[in-house]
Amino acid sequence: MTEKAGCGLKKNDLFELVIEDLGNDGEGIGRYHGFTFFVKDAVPGDVIRARALKFKKNYGYARVEEILTASADRVIPRCPVARQCGGCQLQHLSYERQLAYKQEKIKNCLERIGGVKDVCFEPIIGMEIPYYYRNKAQFPVGVKKDGRAAIGFYAGHSHNIVDTEECCIQAPVNAALMAAVREYLDECGVMPYQEETHTGLVRHVLTRVGFETGEIMVCMVVNGKKLPRAEVLLKKLERAVGEWNRKGNTVGVTGYDRLGNAGREFVSSVQNLGETQAGSLQYKLVSLCLNVNTERTNVILGSRIVPIYGETYITDYIGPIKYRISPLSFYQVNPGQTRRLYEQALAYADLKGDEIVWDLYCGIGTISLFLAQKAKMVYGVEIVPQAIEDARKNAELNGITNAEFFVGAAEEVLPKKYEESGGAMRADVIVVDPPRAGCAPELLATVVRMRPKRVVYVSCDPATLARDVKYLGENGFEFVKGRGVDQFGMGGHVEAVVKMEWIGD
Repeated sequence: MTEKAGCGLKKNDLFELVIEDLGNDGEGIGRYHGFTFFVKDAVPGDVIRARALKFKKNYGYARVEEILTASADRVIPRCPVARQCGGCQLQHLSYERQLAYKQEKIKNCLERIGGVKDVCFEPIIGMEIPYYYRNKAQFPVGVKKDGRAAIGFYAGHSHNIVDTEECCIQAPVNAALMAAVREYLDECGVMPYQEETHTGLVRHVLTRVGFETGEIMVCMVVNGKKLPRAEVLLKKLERAVGEWNRKGNTVGVTGYDRLGNAGREFVSSVQNLGETQAGSLQYKLVSLCLNVNTERTNVILGSRIVPIYGETYITDYIGPIKYRISPLSFYQVNPGQTRRLYEQALAYADLKGDEIVWDLYCGIGTISLFLAQKAKMVYGVEIVPQAIEDARKNAELNGITNAEFFVGAAEEVLPKKYEESGGAMRADVIVVDPPRAGCAPELLATVVRMRPKRVVYVSCDPATLARDVKYLGENGFEFVKGRGVDQFGMGGHVEAVVKMEWIGD
C-alpha cells in the first residue's frame, strides 16, 4: 500500500505525532489527522518525529525517529539494550507512571468489558525496587557473526537474539551463570541450535534461583539426548557461583557509563538492592540438568528431564510456605510480589476456619497451601498430572494435611466429588487462577451451579478477567472489590485479584 486515505501518508513517510495514550502492550498511541498510530517506545506527552511503517484499515504502526519534546514521564532506560530487546516494554517510562497505567488498564477492562459500574478498586501494589526480581530466566542460545555463542533474549516480535551479558530484571547471579555457559560452549566447541536448519545442540538455558534459599538450577535445553563434556560445564558453574559468593553478591553492572549521573545512580541503587535482597545469602548450585527437546518447534521445553548433577528441582519459599520447583513447574517469577498477591487473595477469601475451599487451576499448589493456613479443607484441581504430583509433595513438605489434590478438568472433578460426598465436599469459597485465556465456559457454569459464598479470581489478563466477571455478574454474583499487583516491573503485563459474592436466590 503506497497511501492511506484519511491521513495521506505512505510507508516510510516522516511526520510529527503527539503521543496521547498507551496501548495494551505498552506502545504509545497518537493520532494523525484522526488516523491512529501505535508507536513502540513512545510515552504519553511525547512529541515525536515518527516514521510510518505499516498500515491497516483503521490504524497503523510507526517508530520513533526523533523525540522533539520529551514527556515528563519519560526516563532513560537503565538497560543499554532495552530498546532492541523484547523482554521489557516500559523501561523508558517512569515506574510511577507504569503503575498508574496498569491500574487504569484493569479498571477500564472491568468497566468496559465486565460491565462493572463504579468499580471499587484498591490502589495497585507496586514493587519497592522494580529490578532484578525474576527467579526464572529462559535464555535463547545462538551463534554470533564471529562464530561464538550468543546468549540473551529475543528482539521484539522476532527470534533474533540480542546478545547481552546481564539483564536488570533477572536475578543478578544469572550474569555469572551465563558467563560460565558461554565459556563452556566456546571452549568445548558445543554448537548452539539453529532454527533454520534444525541443527546444533543447545537451544536455551533455563535458570531458577531461590530468593530465600539461594538454591540455583541450570537446565540446558538441548536438541539431543546428552551434553558433551558436561563435567566441564559443572565445574565452571560451581566456580562462577563460588566467585559470586566471595564477592559478596555484588552486581557487576556494565555499560551504564553512557548514562552519566543516571547511570551512576542506577549502579548505586543496584548495589543497595543487592544488599537488601541478598544480604548474606550464599548461593549454591543444587541442580544441573537437561531438558530434551528434539522437535522442530518454537515451544521452548520438551517433556523429558535428564539429571546431570544434584536434584531435578530447587526449593524456595513464598511467605512461610516452602515449594519444590522443577524445570516444568509453573511457579510465579516474582516471589516478593507473589507473596503480596497471595496475601491479597487470602484476605479476599475472608476465611474463618470452617470453610471448604476449592482452588481451581491449582498448578503445583501455590495458592492452595496459602489458603490451607486458614481454611478447614482445601481441594485443588489441575489437569496436568505432574503439577498435581508436585502439589502433593509440596503439601507433604510443609506438613499440611488439610489440602487434597485431584487430577482432571475442574468442571468435571468439582461436581463429581460434591455428589459422591453427599454434599460434604461443598464449595464455600472458590478460588480460580487461570491462564491468560481465562476460565473455560464450562468451569464458570460449574461455579454458578455450586453457588459458593465467595469467588476469588486471580488473573494475569485484565481482558479475560473482565469477560469472566461479566458472566458471573449475570449469573448471581456481585463484584465487591479488586486490586492490581505489579508482578512485572518494566513490562506491560499485570496481575489482579477480585472478590465476588453470591447474591442469587
